[in-house]
Amino acid sequence: MEENEVEMRRQHVSTQMSSPVGRLTLVASDAGLAAVLWENDNPRRVRLNIGGEDARHPVLVDTARQLAEYFAGRRQQFALTLDPSGTAFQRKVWDALMTIPFGETRSYAQLAAQIGHPAAARAVGAANGRNPLSIVAPCHRVVGSTGALTGFAGGLEVKAHLLAFEGATPESCRGAARHRPAGFSGGNRRSDVIGA
Repeated sequence: MEENEVEMRRQHVSTQMSSPVGRLTLVASDAGLAAVLWENDNPRRVRLNIGGEDARHPVLVDTARQLAEYFAGRRQQFALTLDPSGTAFQRKVWDALMTIPFGETRSYAQLAAQIGHPAAARAVGAANGRNPLSIVAPCHRVVGSTGALTGFAGGLEVKAHLLAFEGATPESCRGAARHRPAGFSGGNRRSDVIGA
């Protein structure tokens, strides 16, 4: 049985939380956080066996708390036990995402070089697109080699807002504050996020 098939059989639970960038679905196994999914996420992008909801699952409670702190401007890094499902290459890319500091961006080519595959920028882009840990493994911090915003499961507008909120200023994210999603205040108020 392939690794992905085994992971698909692993049981997960979920809960939802409101955020300044839309409703997020948090997914966990007993081993850790498996996913943070967008409101209109393609169900084929991250395939998990979700057995039901459990708003009291400790991993989900801790994730919701830390995401609330992030959106309130009180957290720049996450301290969570992670359990994403993916290939060895994808996990290498997702681990590299977590090294990109708050307020900075990297290109796909820079990430490819960082993980020791300098000619694999496209493969890095594909793995980035399958990142199940949105925001926590900050795929929004990856931009094109010119600084242009490229594909993002949460939508390019949300990507621009997250970068503007963090103070990153690639060319394409300038002016994002003029077009924020409803309720997005840049994380200055605790009331911006309502737990599940």
